[in-house]
Amino acid sequence: LGKEKFHKSQHWGYCNKIAMLVGEDKPGIGGEPLHGQKLKPKYSVFPRGMGSDAPSWVAFDKQVLSFDAYFSEEVPEKNQELYRIRHCKIYFYLEDDTIQVVEPQVKNSGIPQGTIVRRHRIPLPPPNEDQFYTVEYFNINTEVIFYAQRYKIVDCDQFTKNFLRKLGVRLNPPAYHLEDPYTRARQKIADSIKPLRPYERFDTLRQFLEYDGHVLRFYCMWDDTESMFGDPRELILHYFLADDTIEIKEVIPVNSGRDAVPLFLNRKKLPKYAPAGLYQPGEITDRTVLNVFGGLVGNKGRYILDNRTVHQEFYKDSDLTIGAVINVWGRRVKLCDCDEFTKEYYTTKYGIKDFTPVPFKAPPPPKIERKFPPYTGFGSEEDSLGSCMSLLPQPPQKDFKKFLEKDRKGLESNLLRFLAKFITDNPIDKDRQFIISYFLSDDTISVFETPQRNTGDSILNIQDSEDYPPSRSPSFSIVSEFSANDSVSVTSWILGGKFLERSRIKKPGQELFKSEISEYFKAQDLFVGAKVCFNGHNFHLVDADEYAFNYMEKHADEFPMANISLILNKLKAIGEPSSREIKQIFAATDPEHTKVMEYNPFRNLMVNIAGEKLSEHEIMTIGRYYSVQNEFEMDINFLLAVAQEQLKKNSFEYFGQLSATFVYNDREKCGFLPHEKCRTICKSFRLPVADDLLRALLTMFEDGKEQVDYKKFVNGLNWRENPVPTFQTIKVPIKYEDDWSGQPPSLPVKRIKYLPLIEDVFGTEE
Repeated sequence: LGKEKFHKSQHWGYCNKIAMLVGEDKPGIGGEPLHGQKLKPKYSVFPRGMGSDAPSWVAFDKQVLSFDAYFSEEVPEKNQELYRIRHCKIYFYLEDDTIQVVEPQVKNSGIPQGTIVRRHRIPLPPPNEDQFYTVEYFNINTEVIFYAQRYKIVDCDQFTKNFLRKLGVRLNPPAYHLEDPYTRARQKIADSIKPLRPYERFDTLRQFLEYDGHVLRFYCMWDDTESMFGDPRELILHYFLADDTIEIKEVIPVNSGRDAVPLFLNRKKLPKYAPAGLYQPGEITDRTVLNVFGGLVGNKGRYILDNRTVHQEFYKDSDLTIGAVINVWGRRVKLCDCDEFTKEYYTTKYGIKDFTPVPFKAPPPPKIERKFPPYTGFGSEEDSLGSCMSLLPQPPQKDFKKFLEKDRKGLESNLLRFLAKFITDNPIDKDRQFIISYFLSDDTISVFETPQRNTGDSILNIQDSEDYPPSRSPSFSIVSEFSANDSVSVTSWILGGKFLERSRIKKPGQELFKSEISEYFKAQDLFVGAKVCFNGHNFHLVDADEYAFNYMEKHADEFPMANISLILNKLKAIGEPSSREIKQIFAATDPEHTKVMEYNPFRNLMVNIAGEKLSEHEIMTIGRYYSVQNEFEMDINFLLAVAQEQLKKNSFEYFGQLSATFVYNDREKCGFLPHEKCRTICKSFRLPVADDLLRALLTMFEDGKEQVDYKKFVNGLNWRENPVPTFQTIKVPIKYEDDWSGQPPSLPVKRIKYLPLIEDVFGTEE
């Protein structure tokens, strides 16, 4: 018998004229199967779609046919049931013709459920066990046999119906769903039992997980004025949405004499009404369990729930609204207001939009104005005022933040310097020049007098010379001539030096002994053209250094005299009624139509137009804004030639170290650094280049975002590798900023482009 089976499944063939034993899968001549040969089982055959060449395992990936089925199972050892109907799901996977049978879980079934047949290809029942189930074997109201277990297919889902119709399968009508008689009997008994089982739980986990950390806040008031020594009490009510509990805190006013207790009401559920008497412990419970039989039936008992329990109604979130009055254990508390989260919660859940608060706080008493005694003259005003503020006087606090921001930082001096002269008729004093320095870090002012020779002779009377004010007397004089009327001719030199110590200066015209703090000079009070009085000395500010002009223009919002927008608006308001005449005056001043004019005629023209309504500083700001930049400022080759000449004279050759420092400070490795950063690095190398020239060179190598291309900058300075032809003459000498001594700036504004000014003020009309 074994030999017969062997010859039945195997046969001989020839390969290269050699007889060989071949497998049972090799077909005969013409592809026809040999006698007794069984081919491999076939897979499901699906009609190919239009233009689709994908295999089935790709085209039908994650597509499953779902059938509802049941099978019957005998129960031989139980009187309550003779058979059992078990419902299940049959899944047919289209990608590989695998089948899976799953039985849904049923509570308290007592039988293993879940996956009955794992996913794999299931063979057909005998005698075709060498073949497998394909999609053609499935239809509604049919039976399939999986490993001797008969399954009745009663229905399928909509996707399965549509797919089978596309394959050309005619679907049978759905079959009747048989019910398990024992399961139906158990459900009938369970439905007839009314009391809840003692082990049944109230599920509060969902509420906790959804609302944990969400708290409603109400501002309340309890009017306790009816009781003896009672008064209104301000409370804050917290409603916890996670477990519907309430907590109340009391807002204790300052100096009220009440003890600061942690809570007015501990966190708990609050009943809606106060009972006549307190319940005994154990009287209020979630449920009461009764033992029906007691100990009559041995150790067994039967328990049911008692419906005669005490039910209490507690406050919920729906009961809490603005204006409502709640009962807090006999105390009537009125809800007057709530926070923003509570308003959003009630708007979202209940659609409430009216949250008008109920006024419950008494208006605050009028604030008593504190009156301080007048200044006594001892110490500073701030120090004397500190002794009136507290029993332990504290030293006056300085603005430390302003000091850190406005103190000198590297090359930023934060120092405004102005050139000033005396306002006097004295022939000696009227030519004296002073440098007024304003320190932005602490609002202090110092005055320095520049040394200057008083040219010319002045006639002084010897008898009156003793009464001459010492502060205005010449520092050094030489008697050059005597006259018959006891008068002398004196030629004097002003030696210069410190005129006023650095300190804050009070504005004139204020009462000395008063209760208020005196007003001091600010940075906005100093500008070109201003007249100030420092301790009885009247000064006229006639000029300022370049840093002061740049700083005030950079911070134009703080200095209205340097704000070009405000100045143009003021000029427009002044000259708009006679705009045509003003344009004709400008045109007459420029007969050659060069569209530029010198600064002095421009200044005189602005004074004639505005009179005293525009200060000298405002006119200078307009001139600086519309000035014509000199040609040598735009010539980078000229600037590089001057810089290389200075570097060559000082034998500066540390260009490699300078470039390495730039690369080290470039954290982003983008090849660009801020202007001030590059300037600081150059100063750290003691680069022998004037500061004005250095600023101009860095500006030439900037991009649109004030970032300097330091590689091109260093290559331009390298006089060894990239020499620039030198110029024979230097038109304008370049000075250091710190050397400013009150003289006119090195690069003054010379010419003004008046046509853009007219267009900005009066429009583009010809």
